[in-house]
Amino acid sequence: MREFTPHGASALHLVDGVAFLREDAAVFEAMLEGWTAQQVGGRRLQRETAADRLRIVRRFQEHAQSWPWEWSAAMLDEWMLDLVSVHRLAGSTMRHYQLVIGWFCDFICSPHYGWVRECEDRFGTHPIQICHDWNTRPHVQENEGDPRRRPLTRDELQRLFDRADEEVDARLSAGRKGAAAAYRDATLLKVVYGWGLRSHEAIMLDTVDLFRNPKVPAFGDLGMLRVRFGKSSRGGPPKLRTVASVVPWAVTALQDYLENVLPLMRTGTSNAMWFSERSRRLGVRAIGDRFARYRDDLGLDSQLTPHCLRHSYATHLIEDGHDPVFVQRQLGHVYQSTTSIYTHVSEDFANRLLQAALTNIPALNTLEIP
Repeated sequence: MREFTPHGASALHLVDGVAFLREDAAVFEAMLEGWTAQQVGGRRLQRETAADRLRIVRRFQEHAQSWPWEWSAAMLDEWMLDLVSVHRLAGSTMRHYQLVIGWFCDFICSPHYGWVRECEDRFGTHPIQICHDWNTRPHVQENEGDPRRRPLTRDELQRLFDRADEEVDARLSAGRKGAAAAYRDATLLKVVYGWGLRSHEAIMLDTVDLFRNPKVPAFGDLGMLRVRFGKSSRGGPPKLRTVASVVPWAVTALQDYLENVLPLMRTGTSNAMWFSERSRRLGVRAIGDRFARYRDDLGLDSQLTPHCLRHSYATHLIEDGHDPVFVQRQLGHVYQSTTSIYTHVSEDFANRLLQAALTNIPALNTLEIP
């Protein structure tokens, strides 16, 4: 019976017994090719995920100025110090880098792939695992994001949408070009909030992703929205989910855009929902740029991003009495604990919950306060 050679094995990426002009660089590149094959071919991860991980490994190699069979834990510590003190990377980003380096070391140190033997034969040494519990950042809490990135209050949300609508009116009244683009962006911001979408999910919407909800006929063809490019997990394919329409004014805004503005910007037979002024599918950066401009015009916190609209959506649904499990499904979260990161109920809502809880305590109802 023929022995199986796994994806990423050194025998598949290096010819046995062949010497190279730059042997160290050639072996390193073969390791990266092998790791890519193991991730994409063996584990069925997305090529974009594998490419992102390779970039991190290359960054570490360039910083350490050494090859993987020469790496040490001290080199990793020096890189982490540089990332903190010079590049000011967030803790969650640093942990991701550490995980990637650890995964790569696991791969090249595994006896199943032959890289240890290859390095010993060619260089007289072998790679080791350099990421350990004592020199890597632990994941100690669910939410490690910037605490300044919060949901918008209902008043801030209204001001943001009013500012977007004012931009459309100003361009129309002045006879300036760009009114259609401003209207598109105003609607796009409302859709991100109105269906609790990530920016990429919203950008990738097509008109065929809208369909009726028989339970809510008043919304017509906009009763449900299919998200086909949801955030993937662990390098897998995009997640699919269906989001029920629950914000009537957002449905109205989108319907008006589809009927009156999209035909002016659409080109050919494309089903894309958002077009640039060059008749191409809009990029994610357009959402961030427009949001940042209106945010700064209104004097809102500079740390607020379009993703805060998704946080606002989750928070407002909870405040409006929607079941937490329904909110979880709308957002596409596997775990309720993930949804809890997105919900930040207002002080008024918390006080109403407290008041309701206190009325159910008999001792407090009969207590006489002097």
